[in-house]
Amino acid sequence: MDTYLPQDIQDGLDRARKAAALRSNKLRVEMPDGSWRPIMRAWEGGFALEPERASQIRGLVDLYDGVRHMSRCLIVASSQEAGETQFEYKRMTDASGTQPLDFVRRSDAPVGLLEDHS
Repeated sequence: MDTYLPQDIQDGLDRARKAAALRSNKLRVEMPDGSWRPIMRAWEGGFALEPERASQIRGLVDLYDGVRHMSRCLIVASSQEAGETQFEYKRMTDASGTQPLDFVRRSDAPVGLLEDHS
């Protein structure tokens, strides 16, 4: 059995589906200038954005889940299909909450220094 929907109803359903996906997803991509875009969907090798929001995105970006910085990525636009622009990761570096050390920290090293205020 074939189901036919008028084009305006199909367009309305597509807009509602896209809006629901953006509301339920907290993932976002942030560019070096501080602007950001919500991610429609993500997978292991990339992510997808709405085509109208993806025009100036390329190069080095940061991925966030809400306020948590997840990773820094080098991306390239790969395709545009089904109402979304897809990006692939060329390089992805996980973000950590600490600065990298260029030395080995001893397990018995002091945490901080106390000054004498006498």
